[in-house]
Amino acid sequence: MKASHIFAVAAGNALGFYDFLTFSFFAIAIGHAFFPSHDPATSLLSALAVFGVGFVSRPVGAVVIGILGDRAGRKPAMLVSFALMGFSIVGLAVTPSYAAIGIAAPVLCVVFRLLQGFALGGEVGPTTAYLIEAAPAGRRGFYGALQYMTQDFSILCAGLASFALANLLAPAVLDVWGWRIAFLLGATIVPFALWIRTALPETLDEAPATVAAIAEEDHANAHIVRTAALGLLIIGTGAIAAYALIYLATFAQDTLGLPQSVASVATIVTGFCGVCFDPLSGILSDRFGRKRVMMIPWLAMLVVVLPAFMAMAHYRTAAALMLATVALSVCNQLTSPTALTAITEALPRKTRSGALAIVYALAIATFGGSAQYVMKKLTVLTHNPLAPAWYIAAAIVIGFLAMLAFPETAPGRSRE
Repeated sequence: MKASHIFAVAAGNALGFYDFLTFSFFAIAIGHAFFPSHDPATSLLSALAVFGVGFVSRPVGAVVIGILGDRAGRKPAMLVSFALMGFSIVGLAVTPSYAAIGIAAPVLCVVFRLLQGFALGGEVGPTTAYLIEAAPAGRRGFYGALQYMTQDFSILCAGLASFALANLLAPAVLDVWGWRIAFLLGATIVPFALWIRTALPETLDEAPATVAAIAEEDHANAHIVRTAALGLLIIGTGAIAAYALIYLATFAQDTLGLPQSVASVATIVTGFCGVCFDPLSGILSDRFGRKRVMMIPWLAMLVVVLPAFMAMAHYRTAAALMLATVALSVCNQLTSPTALTAITEALPRKTRSGALAIVYALAIATFGGSAQYVMKKLTVLTHNPLAPAWYIAAAIVIGFLAMLAFPETAPGRSRE
């Protein structure tokens, strides 16, 4: 697989998550722009609710674009999803505020979030299938990990852009229009990456029909319902943990009272840890198998999540925020890439793009899309800054039980 091909797949994946994460990071400013209110909490909750709306259309995009990836090929599906991403990110960036066009502003905001969710819902299935199918023998774990690595690279880029804007622009300017620059920066990659994607070779029909390949597909067909159900829980609970890490930037500002410049560093740290540890997760899973590599760090996260939030709530300092972010990020990012690879391997090749896209989109829409809103709402209702930690811990327990029941999928290892 050529480096240019990896870049072409990674660019679309990164852009989609960059957009979602930038929206999350600037949720307070977006709330002021499109949902002004005398109560800051109401404005923020409205913005977070629209952030969640983007997840509603993900299953629709997963069905339409994911199935397109199985019928027409991985490449056409990736071209459609990427073009829609570029249109929606630019559209949101140039939408006037509520003060300028009234109710049309929040309506357009919702429309562009729905379109972005539709595109991203159809992006993950074809791109992950492509990476797994194009991987050299014995390197599926590493290539599958590139899916999450590009997501975390987008977190890093979003954090760097946000940090730069927070330090270059006055808070009032950043609140009014500076946040729009972050979206437009991401859009600059659209024309070039779209052109590169047109040169991708197709992988859908390239696998040889060997006896082993047919047996593997028959096994997956026989267990597809179980695989989908367990995959839904694994990806869904992982999404709660992942979006909790993204939420730390908002949590730092809204609950801990830290400045935006400090909060943005947490996003940078999360992205940096992902870029470092996502590929390590894939390498380890190729050597030791999928189950051990995804389960051990997940248990470690259960151990550290409550102390991490206790430290942040008690000290309310940049150092406490960064240490907690590192501890939680490393655990999550050693687990998630291998989990996604295992689920992808367990699905039959002929329906892999659509099935993975649908399972992933349903999981993210159900668990990930509501995570930040639920954590903020729990904090408001309980007046307890540790409320998000208990929510994350409950998700980890459910996810671990699903991982325990999931079969080993690494080539050459037993399928339990």
